[in-house]
Formats: sequence, C-alpha cells, structure tokens
Amino acid sequence: MNSLAGRHIVLAVSGGIAAYKAVDVARTLVDAGAHVAPIMTEDAHRFIGPVTLSALSSEKVHTSLWDDDSAIPHTKLAQRTDIVVVAPATARVISAYATGSSEDLLTATLIATRAPVVLCPAMHTEMWEHPAVQYNIATLRRRGVVIVEPEYGRLAGGDVGQGRLASTEAIVSAVEQVLQTASDLAGVKVVVTAGGTREPIDAVRVIANRSSGKQGHAIAIEASRRGAEVTLITTADMAVPASINVVRVETAADMHEAVSQVTSSADVIIMAAAVADFRPVPIAIGKWKKRDGAPQVILEPTVDILADIAKSKRPSQVLVGFAAETDDVIANAQVKLLSKNLDLLVANDVSAPGVGFQHDTNAVTLLTPATAPRQVALAGKHEIARAVLDSVAEIRSRITSSRS
Repeated sequence: MNSLAGRHIVLAVSGGIAAYKAVDVARTLVDAGAHVAPIMTEDAHRFIGPVTLSALSSEKVHTSLWDDDSAIPHTKLAQRTDIVVVAPATARVISAYATGSSEDLLTATLIATRAPVVLCPAMHTEMWEHPAVQYNIATLRRRGVVIVEPEYGRLAGGDVGQGRLASTEAIVSAVEQVLQTASDLAGVKVVVTAGGTREPIDAVRVIANRSSGKQGHAIAIEASRRGAEVTLITTADMAVPASINVVRVETAADMHEAVSQVTSSADVIIMAAAVADFRPVPIAIGKWKKRDGAPQVILEPTVDILADIAKSKRPSQVLVGFAAETDDVIANAQVKLLSKNLDLLVANDVSAPGVGFQHDTNAVTLLTPATAPRQVALAGKHEIARAVLDSVAEIRSRITSSRS
C-alpha cells in the first residue's frame, strides 16, 4: 500500500448502521501511511463515538460547520485533501451531494472539494434499489464520482440482500486505484469527440444516429479528473466541468473542421463520436412540404475524420477509435484497428442489451496492435471511460519507454 503513504484522505462517516466499519477503514488507511482526517455527521454519532474514530485517525474528528477549530472547516478540509471517501454513504447524503445541498459539514465538504470522491453506499435493499437513489447514483457517476457498490449480505434487522457496505479491502483498493490514476494524465493534451452528428435534409429534417454522447462525455470528464487538458468536441448538450474546453458542433463537416484545428497539438485523440458516413446533397432550401411528395434523397460520403487524422499522426501521439458493431465485432474491429493506424480501438456490440447508444451502461473490447483483445464487462460508462484511459496511459508509457 505504498501508494497511500503521505496521502491526505478525508474519511467521512454518515449515519448508517455500517458506520462502525469506518473505524477499520480509518485504521487500515493510517497503517498504510495515509493522513486521515475524519468527518462525522450528527446521525453518525448514534452508531459510533467520535473518540473511537479520533483515536484511530490522524487528527480529531470534525463534526460541525460551527464548532470547529477552523472558521471555514469545509473549505480547509476540501482544499488540503487528495481524496474524499464517504463510508458509509446513506441515501440522504447521496441525495444531498447529487442535488448540491450543503446541509452539514460532510455535504459542504463534498461540494467544496475538487479532489476525487469515492462514495461507498450502504442501506437496506429496498432503499438501494429505489429509483430516486439509483437516479442520484447515476448522476454522481456522470460527474466522475467513484461508486464502490454495496455487497450482498446480512443487513440490519436480520435481513439479507444487496446494500451491505463494501469490505474494507474493496474500499481501500478503490482509494488506491483512484489515487494511482489521479494524475497519470497530468498536463497531457487530450481531444475527445462525442455524440452523433446530424446531417440536414432540409431546414427542418436531419439524418442522424442513436448516439447520445454519454460515453464520450464520460471519457472527457475522467481525463480531466486525471489531470489532462481536455478539449471536448461534441454534438450533445450535456453539462461538463468548467475545466473542460467544449466545442459544440452539429454536422460531420463541423466536427472535421473543429478536430483539424486542435489535433496537431494534441497528445491523445479519442474519437468517440458517431460521425455520419453519408450526408444528403443538395440540402433543400426551406422545409420540404408533404404535399410535394416524398423527396428523393441523394447521399454522398462525408470525410473520414479518423483516417484523415491518421495520415498526419505523430509517432508520439495516441490515436483512439471506436467501432459500434452488430455482428462479427472482433473481426470488423481488427480490420479498422489496422487500416486506420490506431493505437487503440474500443469496440462494442450495440445490439446487445444495455450496450452502447442511449444507455448509461456499456460493454466493450479494447484492441491494440501489440496486445490480445481485452474484454470489459457491462458497467457504467464512467467505469468504461476509466478502462479506456487506463489503456491510453499504458500506451503512452510504452511509447515513452521505447523512445528513452
């Protein structure tokens, strides 16, 4: 656990029966060399005493916005930490964090921090599965919060089901992984494309595809969290952190122009957008009226942006493509990987349940010219984004090693 040595960790404990397990989390983190600053909510005091947590942490428990040694404890804790861990995270805390409500020291610290956050939910199965809780969890995932899923097991009152706080080992492992990747792209210039382009038929109608842009946005957010300087070129109207430079486009031609302006200085180019292969010509002036009958739509190919970039790709650049397939996924992906001179191809079967377009989940295969295909099982799109960027970091490391 050397990766935790010298790290500053805020461990926040909210009011659930699993609060007692936070004591073991604190002890394990401290034993690994981390400085642990504990926070307890008022409700958490009903389950464990602050003296216990203080004794096993690196400093006295912080409990209030008003009775702390610091006049602004939430900002001081938020600014000096490398990571915030909430274990357990109750439905109330999850809701407050998702909606931006700062009800107490814990939630105010979560909103004030720019450090990565690891959330460890724990509650009864019925609460965990409630649509409101799952909606809030999905919202936080989209913002880049790492969720350590609750486990199946014995719950309070003798019940058994999903909702048990993850083990100390799982929580600490997640913290280690986040800290290891928190700056592995520091200073790296990353360009990400996202969303489906829309090609006009007339002034009203378009030819489009089913891409929501969620996967590309998740990659941009994760890259920014890992320290990259991110430019996101997107057709999707979704909020992203202010740290990301966003360029809004609509058509394949718009995207080609925007990409061409930034790729020469980029270190990593991730083409996650679903760019139209064809566009109508000519575009009708005004709106085509139904009374005039069905229009004859003639299509012409759009520019293959990925192939165009590959022609001028520098040896030090990492070029990532995506392949949405419905059959012969790996075979088709291998052809694209080699023909487009890619360093990494992310392939998925968009005909599979829960995969690809418009879903919050995805399952992909990562292909490189030098390694065997790697399967990433069905998971949230931020988890997929982390897997993609882990591969990008590995490729950059190999490039750097080969040139030294």
